[in-house]
Amino acid sequence: MLIKKIFFDTETSGLNCRHCQIIELAMITVVDGEIVDQFDEFIKCEKPLPSKITQITGIDDETLEREGLPEKDVAAHLKGMLDEDALMIAHNAQFDLSFVYYLLKRHFPDEADDLVEKMDWLDTLTVLKDRKEYPHKLIDAVKYYEVDEVNFHRAIDDTKALYNVYYKLKEERDDLLEYKNVFGFNPKWGISGKRFSFIKYYPQYYHRGGMVPADRILPNHDG
Repeated sequence: MLIKKIFFDTETSGLNCRHCQIIELAMITVVDGEIVDQFDEFIKCEKPLPSKITQITGIDDETLEREGLPEKDVAAHLKGMLDEDALMIAHNAQFDLSFVYYLLKRHFPDEADDLVEKMDWLDTLTVLKDRKEYPHKLIDAVKYYEVDEVNFHRAIDDTKALYNVYYKLKEERDDLLEYKNVFGFNPKWGISGKRFSFIKYYPQYYHRGGMVPADRILPNHDG
């Protein structure tokens, strides 16, 4: 039985997981329902940040240079956090998983694949699409479930919001673990980032109305 959950979020220097970097990584670790650890660090970036990223996140080159950790140190910390008893939870997890993978790949090239494959991954965006009509961003989930708003586009604040949204989703219908390693994708755009063999990808169309019936949730796609 899963007792450890790691809620996490990334801010990045761009959208291309192969060529861009994580500039902020935040994680909240929950064991037996209790928060036992919070991690939030800036990461030094090899290239100047695009002005658009600074505009969105409020993170600039000076902040990363002054407060950021070397990427290899964050990769080592993350590696130590990942174990097979944990469930990794993110909103639009395909994006964050792709960036986490390439972060690990740069510093632990022989271990990165095994590190991410041994974990279970849950995407609250996929769950939300089975519960609510469009739109489905984290900020929309916060509004749907009346969670306290935060400073969106900062990793630690998004992670705190994600934590609260997860438990609202669980309270609404306790089927979240059925979504382990199941990611929906917009059939118009396809799968972004790296495609992982241990994730089941299904096209997920927008629907009208409330929650889909329990027997029609995306993990039952093959049923």
